[in-house]
Amino acid sequence: MKKISILLFLFICLATVAKSQILKPVVWSYAAKKTSANTATIFLKATIEDGWHLYSQFIKEGGPVKTTFTLTNGKGYALVGKVIEPKPITKYEDMFKMQIGYFEKSVVFQQKIKLSGKTAIVKGKVEFMVCNDTQCLPPDEVAFSVTVK
Repeated sequence: MKKISILLFLFICLATVAKSQILKPVVWSYAAKKTSANTATIFLKATIEDGWHLYSQFIKEGGPVKTTFTLTNGKGYALVGKVIEPKPITKYEDMFKMQIGYFEKSVVFQQKIKLSGKTAIVKGKVEFMVCNDTQCLPPDEVAFSVTVK
């Protein structure tokens, strides 16, 4: 019984250490602002830890995984155009043999919508990949929901 207790204790310690090693260098936040009685802008902000970078939506085939937003028209609103982003930092990457656009520290993406009612809940997901000077993390996907009032 004592051996089982010791093994269980070691397993819990190892599981705690392993869990603390999971890297999450990007935190997403979301907001909405009405720009008129029937339009609004959704703000999708990525806060990026120092030393890491998040890729642009506009990466050519053969490069890293680009940031991709999936939003659909929903009850009370319709999408207007595509998600826009500010001008990224652009650098030639030897690994991919091409110019790559990316963001450091933080970036705010924007999606305009047309409202058909007073309020709406905009839902979607973002797929993204981040790298630093020594490693890239596997692509991640985060669902979001933004209320427009």
